[in-house]
Amino acid sequence: MSIQVHLDTPHAHFTNLDYITGTVVLTLLTDTPLNSVVVKLEGESHSRLVAAKYPHGERPDKKRAELEVHKLLYKVETLFPSREVIEHATPNASYTLSPGTYEYPFRFRFPFNNDCINNSSIPPHGRAGLQVPVPRDTNMHIRRALPPSLTGFPGKAEIRYYVKATAARPQFYKENYRGFADIKFLPIERPRPKVSGRERYARRQQQFSRAMGAPELKKGLFGKVMPPSPVDADLEPPKFSVDARLPEPAILTCNEPLPLRVLAAKLNDSSETLFLQLLQLELIAYTRLRAQDLEETVSGSWVLLSQSRLNIPLRDDKDTKGKEIAIDPSFWNRLPLPNSVAPSFETCNITRHYVLEVRVGISRATKPELIVLPLRLDVEVLSGIAPPQELLDAVSGTAKQSAPVKEVQIPPPHPPRPARPQVPVASAPVQPEEYEEAPPSYEDAMAEALAPVDGPRREYNPLDAALRNSSGPGTDRKGSVGDDDRLFPNSGLLNASTESLGIYPITPVEAQPRPYVLEPQTAAGSKSPTQLVQEPQQLEPRPEPSPRRVTPNMGVPPRKPVPGSDTKSVHWNQT
Repeated sequence: MSIQVHLDTPHAHFTNLDYITGTVVLTLLTDTPLNSVVVKLEGESHSRLVAAKYPHGERPDKKRAELEVHKLLYKVETLFPSREVIEHATPNASYTLSPGTYEYPFRFRFPFNNDCINNSSIPPHGRAGLQVPVPRDTNMHIRRALPPSLTGFPGKAEIRYYVKATAARPQFYKENYRGFADIKFLPIERPRPKVSGRERYARRQQQFSRAMGAPELKKGLFGKVMPPSPVDADLEPPKFSVDARLPEPAILTCNEPLPLRVLAAKLNDSSETLFLQLLQLELIAYTRLRAQDLEETVSGSWVLLSQSRLNIPLRDDKDTKGKEIAIDPSFWNRLPLPNSVAPSFETCNITRHYVLEVRVGISRATKPELIVLPLRLDVEVLSGIAPPQELLDAVSGTAKQSAPVKEVQIPPPHPPRPARPQVPVASAPVQPEEYEEAPPSYEDAMAEALAPVDGPRREYNPLDAALRNSSGPGTDRKGSVGDDDRLFPNSGLLNASTESLGIYPITPVEAQPRPYVLEPQTAAGSKSPTQLVQEPQQLEPRPEPSPRRVTPNMGVPPRKPVPGSDTKSVHWNQT
């Protein structure tokens, strides 16, 4: 017996309002009794963090692991038996199917928002029915748009969507047969704000150092040593500023180049020419993980551009003080974001935001001196899948409709009254508040009336996605845990980096530039482009083994074990 899920995939990934269709193929070799054949569309967000079991440093070798799982999406359809048969059948009825191949088509539609508030009582299952705990507190859930598929954190976090088919058998001692099909999900982006015409920027100023040590002696025409001129000794070194600018609001789009401008300006009257020597663009992702009472922020980065030894002069015809010189945007305006970059999102236990770091290296003509200035901008990454125009019109229409403001007449104040003595009243027991189910959002309520998104689709290939099997059968094995029974199956290792980076505050347009302090780098080595780099976990020091007791050599050869003697004494004599 086997069960498989075959998907009809018109796109490489799915998004909100998309229909996902396919067929569940059930193959039986003998007469098999079954209770039902069910197919489910599910989305889960897993997080698992490890911390010290004792908070005060006692027994650091003891660890505790906290696990948090949220059922973001849960849709069920019963394929067999039909509704007519279920209405007239008894509970827990079984049906015997003859040998052969049975095909059951199915169809689901992706909503806008997650629904883990209503699905918190559903226990999640692993690849082979591995039961994991789920938090029951509804206050730990938030209602947001469905997050994208996310991998790249082996053993720590994962967001995955899949279709699961289950053939339920009536015997409790026989496993149910299951088939899985993993899918990739990339959500529709939120409505973008109107272009304001302003720019968000980060700026830093720097001045080269003056000449240190003894002045250089010059030789005259006939070999006579000439003293240094006072003009050269009093020359002020060049002072300059570098800006990194993005349109406000600072938004990056998946699979599109950066709308970036990099400007340099000389701030004093120095006659020296400045040269652009280094230019590097790096997109840094900060992922905040939460598992019960534990929290951790994991950083990773994509090196979008890295150019060195450019030796490009930064000057124009007039070379006036304070004039901004734009660095050629052809360095980056043809490089799209890697297809493994997920859009910014926020869900119950995982949150992702981004920072764009621009490093600019400037040198001077007279001395071999290089200054590298790092500039940081907080950015939001959107998927690039525009929402339907009908949804935008409906949302804007509801926002414009507002109730007329009525004049409220304030009554005159009451005259003062004598205070009454307070009589103690027996306090009644406080009844716990009962929360009703959260109503569906406006987008989900009108989703049925909207057509699927008909527009350009972006490429999205989260890390380790190629290692997953697209579809495969399985069973609910009870007992040992195999390779597919892990919490995060098919998760490979990543290159490690321990670079410590800070966040540069965004300077408002009206305010003066603030100093920036770069934290020292503690990692050696380079990072490959378009590859997510994850910081490694700190390894706990292993306890030193106790020294082995050495038996002194007394010059007596070891005795042979006597039959029937104690085994422990034999081992002691042999040491």
